[in-house]
Amino acid sequence: MRVIEIKDHALQASKRAIPVPSDGQVLIKVAAAGVNRPDVMQRQGLYPPPPGASDIPGLEVAGTIVAIGAAVNQLNIGDNVCALVTGGGYADYCLACAALALPIPEGLSFVEAAALPETFFTVWGNMFDLAGLLPNETLLIHGGSSGIGTTAIQLAKAFAAKVIITAGTEDKCRFCLTLGADAAINYKKLDFVEEINRLTHAEGVNVVLDMIGGDYFPRNLKCMAVDARLVQIALQNGVKAQINLLPVMLKRLTITGSTLRARDDIFKADIAAKLYKNVWPLLATGKIKPVIHSTFALHDAALAHELMESSSHIGKIILQV
Repeated sequence: MRVIEIKDHALQASKRAIPVPSDGQVLIKVAAAGVNRPDVMQRQGLYPPPPGASDIPGLEVAGTIVAIGAAVNQLNIGDNVCALVTGGGYADYCLACAALALPIPEGLSFVEAAALPETFFTVWGNMFDLAGLLPNETLLIHGGSSGIGTTAIQLAKAFAAKVIITAGTEDKCRFCLTLGADAAINYKKLDFVEEINRLTHAEGVNVVLDMIGGDYFPRNLKCMAVDARLVQIALQNGVKAQINLLPVMLKRLTITGSTLRARDDIFKADIAAKLYKNVWPLLATGKIKPVIHSTFALHDAALAHELMESSSHIGKIILQV
């Protein structure tokens, strides 16, 4: 089968044997695969795959099941699914844990379905399970126009929260408003701390979903409400920050973070079940929909990474296999 490998921090096409599913796995003939920033970080040598994971990049796929393991009884050969995987997505065939392979929502294409697993699992697990976002609470999303951001906006609004986002251009801000964001702040023109305090009448936001880190961390604390929760899911501005701990104490702030890739399949399967129950019906009715910026052929994966690194996209980048 065709695969895209990482060699000397570059992507290159190669050939490998088609893998065979173990007892709890399915083999998917990949029709489309999502491109995510962790793929770029892996290529750069900054995010190695966890033990036992494929060294081939790609954390989400959509396609057709062509083989199943002996212990799999909820899926069948011929089923069209999308799946969260720990690696291996940039290939003609990819193994997936059966519990993490969900049926493609009615009306969605393979390309749209490939945009679901990584972002929807991440957003649900962090925004609802970890941060406990509630109806009528206010959520701040940094990177609102990213794949994670466009997903978080729609999910938060679907569950009756208020949403403020930050983005780096007026076009991105306008797009986020069309998705349902209540306010959009161009961080290159405005101080997001001042704007959030103005928008919330100095009360602050209840939940922060932050993929920036670095110097954003102490600024986030300044615009958080009493009993607010901050979830750190990426560190694009760096891993270190200097903070004043007093507001953490006085406002009873909760600061946490997570990575998804290294978590075990039982943890991820719990999120999969919640998504299937609570979100898949919204996708089937069109109430929420993945935002696709562009698609590339599998052999053009390097071009897809260039676009991802430029941060000029809005929504998801997908490889068609």
